[in-house]
Amino acid sequence: DGLVSQIPAIVISTATGILVSRAASVENLGEEIGSQIIGYPKALSIAAVALTIFALIPGLPKVPFMIVATLAYIGAYFSDKMKTQKELKKKLEEQEKKIKETPAETAESLPPLDLIELEVGYGLIPLVDRKQNGELLDRIKSMRRQFALEMGFVIPPIHIRDNLQLKPNEYSILIKGNPIAKAEVMMGHYLAINPGNVEEEIPGIKTIEPAFGLPALWIKEEQKERAQIAGYTVVDIPTVIVTHLTEIIKDYAHEILTRQEVQNILDAAKKHYPKLVEELVPNILPVGKIQKVLQNLLREQIPIRDIQTILETLADYGTITKDVDILTEYVRQALYRTITNLFVAEDGKLHVVTVSPKLEDAISNSIQRTEHGAFLTLDPSTANYIIQKAKEFVEKFNMLNLPPVILTAPIVRYHLRELLEKYIHRINVLSHNEIVPTTEIESIGVIE
Repeated sequence: DGLVSQIPAIVISTATGILVSRAASVENLGEEIGSQIIGYPKALSIAAVALTIFALIPGLPKVPFMIVATLAYIGAYFSDKMKTQKELKKKLEEQEKKIKETPAETAESLPPLDLIELEVGYGLIPLVDRKQNGELLDRIKSMRRQFALEMGFVIPPIHIRDNLQLKPNEYSILIKGNPIAKAEVMMGHYLAINPGNVEEEIPGIKTIEPAFGLPALWIKEEQKERAQIAGYTVVDIPTVIVTHLTEIIKDYAHEILTRQEVQNILDAAKKHYPKLVEELVPNILPVGKIQKVLQNLLREQIPIRDIQTILETLADYGTITKDVDILTEYVRQALYRTITNLFVAEDGKLHVVTVSPKLEDAISNSIQRTEHGAFLTLDPSTANYIIQKAKEFVEKFNMLNLPPVILTAPIVRYHLRELLEKYIHRINVLSHNEIVPTTEIESIGVIE
């Protein structure tokens, strides 16, 4: 009786809901009510549960309640399935719309290529994590500042990232995205480098120092003092990595010096020497030619710090020739004090290997000049002989702990350097015009 008395209220409530739906909708009443009932599977599920409970109450007719409950369950199931499909379809349509609205990939959307990168294995991450007292970032910052003071231009920021493809204690140095050097270190150890005059051998794990290829040992911290007394040069891991990185940057500085960096150098020089820069660029030489000259200097480890002398020389001789190699030779001769100071030994002497006049004549006669520049056409046997003799003298320089220097005539200097640099790392070829006249020169041999 209690339930029956509620039927009129249920009918009135349902009728009121239908009237509200009809008034608020512009669609067909049947479609609107059907979509609302099907659109909410949770409501049908609750109704099905309620009807099932009613069927279990004693005295109520079970069959009608179970039939309606079953229909409600089936409706909820298919309603939920339809709703899921509609939502999926809506998402796909939104994604298609988003793809259509997204502008096409352009060159501006591509990240710029890092000129210098340092990749480290996960075992070396503490070296670059300031929270773990990592010193590598500060060391690299100091190295960039020192490099700018020595070489005359600021190297770009060095991107450091971890690489899971590397061994845990391995690092890799990349130039323009290409791996140039790779080495492995031992965390928790020091590197004891043998400079060649060690008085006592100490126990350790043998290895090769990555920057210069010297024999070395990995030793524990408690052996550090003993190794120093024995004559070893002992350095920590951040110093090993930074030293290696510095030497790589020196070798590839000419590739790192971009046109934009040259323009920055010119802008800085313009503040101090405005007339000089205005006269030179672009009336006499474009930025590209100046960049090539500076790159030629850096390729042979010649600092470009004295930018005033460099620009004045280019302004003087740029009206005579546009050949970058010839202009480089003029600039080198203007920087003779800088070049001499680079190679003078501690005793104040410049130790060199000279080239015999006869061989200089042979090289000079083999220089072919074309509209695209000059190149050397030595016969293979003569070229091979020069290379082998130069290698022998380089070993002699290394034994004397001196930088290898070959002294020759100005006319053949560039071409001799071009011949040797492919086979001998960091070979220094100087001309007589690049030496301070008062410098005492000591020859340790002659290439006949």
